[in-house]
Amino acid sequence: MASTHGAAQVLVASNRGPVSYTRETDGSLTAKRGGGGLVSGLSAIGSDAGALWVCSALSDGDREAVRHGVAEPGTRMLDIPADVHADAYNGIANSVLWFVHHMLYQTPLEPVFDAEFRRQWASYETYNRAFAEALAEEAAEGASVLVQDYHLTLVPGMLRELRPDLRIGHFSHTPWAPPEYFRMLPDDIARQLLTGMLGADRLGFLTRRWADAFTACCDAVVGGVGTTRIGVHGLGADADFLRERAHRPDVAERMAALREEIGPGRRTVVRVDRTELSKNIVRGLLAYAQLLADHPEWRERVVHVAFAYPSRQDLEVYRAYTAEVQRVADEVNARYGTPGWTPVVLHVKDDFARSLAAYRLADVALVNPIRDGMNLVAKEVPLLADDGCALVLSREAGAYEELGEDAIGVNPYDVTGTARALHEALTLSPEERAERSKRLAEAATALPPAQWFLDQLTALRAQPAS
Repeated sequence: MASTHGAAQVLVASNRGPVSYTRETDGSLTAKRGGGGLVSGLSAIGSDAGALWVCSALSDGDREAVRHGVAEPGTRMLDIPADVHADAYNGIANSVLWFVHHMLYQTPLEPVFDAEFRRQWASYETYNRAFAEALAEEAAEGASVLVQDYHLTLVPGMLRELRPDLRIGHFSHTPWAPPEYFRMLPDDIARQLLTGMLGADRLGFLTRRWADAFTACCDAVVGGVGTTRIGVHGLGADADFLRERAHRPDVAERMAALREEIGPGRRTVVRVDRTELSKNIVRGLLAYAQLLADHPEWRERVVHVAFAYPSRQDLEVYRAYTAEVQRVADEVNARYGTPGWTPVVLHVKDDFARSLAAYRLADVALVNPIRDGMNLVAKEVPLLADDGCALVLSREAGAYEELGEDAIGVNPYDVTGTARALHEALTLSPEERAERSKRLAEAATALPPAQWFLDQLTALRAQPAS
């Protein structure tokens, strides 16, 4: 009997794909390509490798493209019903799994795993099943499938049942919660989530710490990881791309504008983040205010350049957090600002060129997340800072595992400790700052995105399918 399998030899599955579609005023659909490690990795394996990216239609333009049969080569977009996607993505992935792994719940009041949670979990199952079925349909005999992140934790187990011949990998881009926090999930959901992931031949994590936490959860909940292999791949910065992009004319224009806002001769403390609850922007602002209180000599001599780009604004808790960032920045400026000096230069409109401009101008990079799978900003700023920069880095960022020796480490909850770290960073000699920055840049680029992807693919192919 003829095989009904597809032709793809390498498949990637993720919520967001490499392309998005916009409906123009004349009715046409415009495709916009994205970037990132997965895009770099897939392009590194060559166009003749039989690669396919399976992703979700996220916008009305995306859904229209699917319905009209519009598709980029090497991409299959799934038109999952918008209400199912909203339940799975916002209801479960971003409001439950993200909160668990980043340990963000205010536990006296949340979480509440009630009937509404169960309804949304059913949508999460439906959403994962749609991916598993599409992958099963498209994959060639013995193909390699790399499933991405907490949105798709059930896919490996579902796909294993449909296609036992495949080599299946899953990579977690977030931290992983320790067992005592992970077991906040209902017992059956915790088991289902872990066994879903253990359907993979190989699971990848950004750091050894997160990999060990996953293993500990499996030991506590399902009796171990069985035959599934566990690997660690610390995603690095894309040095070639960033250095080239950071020296284009639009970045130079934004550097000039930022210098105008900062004022002549002043030092800069730079942060660039999305306003995700885990990024700890408010405590960073409070620490900067504490620096100005404790060390009046820095007043009018330093500016905190803070880019806080809105994230997940369809969730009320994120809108409230974004408003609090703005309020605290305004409060610092009202308390300490003078006619010729604005202590905090806050920008909330996403602008990649301006972010790169800030990286190049940074004397100090402040990266103080409550908890972060990796944090590429910590790796990118030392790479691009024109005069080298000091890095104030939370020990709860995955990047701390690689960069901690040359960074100034902080407890992200300790505002006074972070203020002391900022002062230490600002008072480093130019020679020490440059030397540290050089070593940070070397560590940051140890595993660039294309190699990060290829290493996972190679490791997956090196072991027999389950």
